[in-house]
Amino acid sequence: MTDSTKTNSSSLSIDELLKILPHRYPFLLIDKMISMDPPPNASNWAGRRCTAIKNVTVNEPFFTGHFPGRPIMPGVLIVEAMAQAAAVCGYRPLTPGAQMEVLIAGINNARFRRPVVPGDQLKINVEILKDRGSIFTFRCEAFVGGELAAEAEMLAKSFSK
Repeated sequence: MTDSTKTNSSSLSIDELLKILPHRYPFLLIDKMISMDPPPNASNWAGRRCTAIKNVTVNEPFFTGHFPGRPIMPGVLIVEAMAQAAAVCGYRPLTPGAQMEVLIAGINNARFRRPVVPGDQLKINVEILKDRGSIFTFRCEAFVGGELAAEAEMLAKSFSK
């Protein structure tokens, strides 16, 4: 993947994200989906690409202790932001009233390439590599100003509650 945003069919506002993700402040770590390719076909979404934005501000509660005098977004929270973007990318609407939950089952080849600091905007690119119904493999990359900040492959399991 590269840091490019294609013009495509849809995006999601924060209000729409709140209908999909169970996360709330201070743990909701994406602000908007700016692009979501349509699924390649109805039964297998492998190849679908999505892009999310996380605006990183000095007001984030974790900056108080990580690190005093040199605020850096913790790597584990960058991974969580990528996981939330991946969950939205793999989200399939259910019947009315049903709820879906997505849990991380594995994180592979996570790498952190540059610090993420207040004022940065993370652009998170997600690609669904494998779709096995309720088990997905995602390739995630987080960029700041066109520069790769973090990357990982994630395995996730979805199920209805």
